[in-house]
Amino acid sequence: MSFPVINHPDYVAKINDDNKFPIEKFGALAEYLLKNGIVKKFHVPKECSVNTLKSSHSLEYINHIKNKTLDIKLQKKIGFPINDSVVRRSFVATGGTVLASKLALDSKLACNTAGGSHHAAYDYGAGYCVFNDVAVAANYLKNKNYKKKILILDLDVHQGNGNSEIFKNDHDVITFSMHCGSNYPAKKSKSDIDIELNDNMEDLEYLNILHNNLKKLNKFNFDFVFYIAGVDVHFNDRLGKLKLTDEGIDKRDNIVIENYFNKKIPLCGVLGGGYNKNFDKLVELHAKLHKNCANYF
Repeated sequence: MSFPVINHPDYVAKINDDNKFPIEKFGALAEYLLKNGIVKKFHVPKECSVNTLKSSHSLEYINHIKNKTLDIKLQKKIGFPINDSVVRRSFVATGGTVLASKLALDSKLACNTAGGSHHAAYDYGAGYCVFNDVAVAANYLKNKNYKKKILILDLDVHQGNGNSEIFKNDHDVITFSMHCGSNYPAKKSKSDIDIELNDNMEDLEYLNILHNNLKKLNKFNFDFVFYIAGVDVHFNDRLGKLKLTDEGIDKRDNIVIENYFNKKIPLCGVLGGGYNKNFDKLVELHAKLHKNCANYF
């Protein structure tokens, strides 16, 4: 069996040239994975259906995105212009995480080369997140009765406030967010488990906290895990405030993947944030997730 990775050329959307979001990273990551033999070929997703999106977002909001009628203030909150290309990307990237979650049921590990849009809530987007792909995929697995007890393990440097909002009354989906306490969003929501980290935290302390929390989480009987592997925890990230090294991120991913793979609990990995000052380094850091998963195949 080969390691399933999802990618679509439309993950790279057309946004304004001065936008801070490094949208080109999705195409560059796909090239990097092929060139380095981490992936032989990609699974190509379809657009997520409105019916599947409706489990996690209001129909009114979905239609505003689809028809490009979202209020300009709300577009600014997202940080992207809602144009044809961004709309296409939002539907396809969400479809990519749904597909990755389905493939992970059989292969135990599958990854999207996008996803982790964890600031999008039920009826709005924010922080470069239009639709919350992980929430949509988690509800998809539940509604199809594929899986019942799901963990969203969010290790992006920013709190996964969209997930905690969407699942606040759902006891079958546990939201875990380990993030920099002083970082975006300024007003945090309440996840099932929030671990707030101090600015400038380095590898050793970070990995110890992660290790101890995984031990606690292992007492729950999860039967599926979504892993948001943001690399904005890196010391050279423009938006990060933490001080993890390349090796620290590598170890972090390995600890998480090994923990669930050994327990035969399917894991779906998604990208999360990354805004490194060095673009090539950013691509290399994002690729660690796929590279570490590929070692099990």
